[in-house]
Amino acid sequence: MQTGGMTAADTDIERRWELFRRWGPYGLLGGATILSAATAELMPSTAERYAAAVLVLAAFALQLYWGRAGRSRPGPTPAGAVYYTLRWALGFALTWLNPFFAFYAVTGYFDADKLLPGGKRWQRAGPFACSVAVAGSQAGGMPFRSGAQWALFAGLLVVNNVLLTVISDLSAQEEERSRVRAATIAELERTNAALQQALDENAALHAQLLLQAREAGIADERRRLAAEIHDTIAQGLTGIIAQLQVVASTPDPAAAHEHVRRAADLARHSLGEARRAVQNLAPVALTHDGLPQALEKLVARWSEQNGVRADFTLTGTEEHLHAEVSATLLRITQEALANAARHASASRVGVTLSFMGDEVTLDVRDDGRGFDPLTLPERTGTGGFGLDGMRARAERIAGSLTVESEPGYGTAVSARVPLVRHDR
Repeated sequence: MQTGGMTAADTDIERRWELFRRWGPYGLLGGATILSAATAELMPSTAERYAAAVLVLAAFALQLYWGRAGRSRPGPTPAGAVYYTLRWALGFALTWLNPFFAFYAVTGYFDADKLLPGGKRWQRAGPFACSVAVAGSQAGGMPFRSGAQWALFAGLLVVNNVLLTVISDLSAQEEERSRVRAATIAELERTNAALQQALDENAALHAQLLLQAREAGIADERRRLAAEIHDTIAQGLTGIIAQLQVVASTPDPAAAHEHVRRAADLARHSLGEARRAVQNLAPVALTHDGLPQALEKLVARWSEQNGVRADFTLTGTEEHLHAEVSATLLRITQEALANAARHASASRVGVTLSFMGDEVTLDVRDDGRGFDPLTLPERTGTGGFGLDGMRARAERIAGSLTVESEPGYGTAVSARVPLVRHDR
């Protein structure tokens, strides 16, 4: 997780540093006081001991004051510089009295950048001043009583500041890496957010395209039905009316009987066309069953009627499909099985319905004689749709249909359509 340019790990580290800056001086002052009391012989005079006690109390009071006042003055401020200077002075004076108080003086190493304004120069000057007390303590305590001690102090002062410089540079590099890492994470999150938005927009566009394809399919189906009604039922009714008008106007019973017979034939033909149109609109098999159940029954019925082994297979997790999708796949299966019965002379047929994420596939395979798909006529010659008709059905719902066949090696019809769930 990344918030405000900092990772959760960076935030946790910063919180721990803040706790140390707040409570660390108390712990270092307390530890130094205990060690100094245990080595009281380093302060032989009573005056030095009283002075040390007073300075410890002053340092403790200073910490208490800044613990409250510092919360309202975050960041480098003049007030922070005054507190830092007073703490350094108390630490130096205590270290002068007893070298173990250098543990308290070292506090200035850890918060110079948080307290001292004025940029890097002053933030380096603060730890340098603290290193004077630390080096003096390491050299045996102040004041120095020999030239060798002064030389040792000078060497220790250099070593301490070299270490401070190296550690400061390493810390700066680590902070820079943390900032770069945080910026990279922030950029990745923005990129991921933009990518997710693009995916959501694509999903919405896909849904809109499916809806438009469905509406276009409905309009196309209406035009087709209108043309069929005009070419079949309407013409049949017109012929019936014409025959009955002749019956009404002819005195010859034989002629009247002939025209009645013709009218009856036209009525039966028109009724058949009406039933076919209704079946194409709403498959009865889907009235009470879902698509997998309807296909299973269709395959079993086709196998029984044609005496050919036929198997149905369902793969994936079944979804409740939109009625348009179910009707399209059922009609494609009916036509594919009808073609297999009329032309394939197959001994085995397999129908597979597969639910695969965001699409549904239907495969109808037979081991019959096969054919060259490029030479197949557009219509079957029985009033149903051929391969072009099945392909048109699939394309109406933004799908596709492919045919693989070769003379002597059977036929495979595969339809792939988007998975559009039923609106509940």
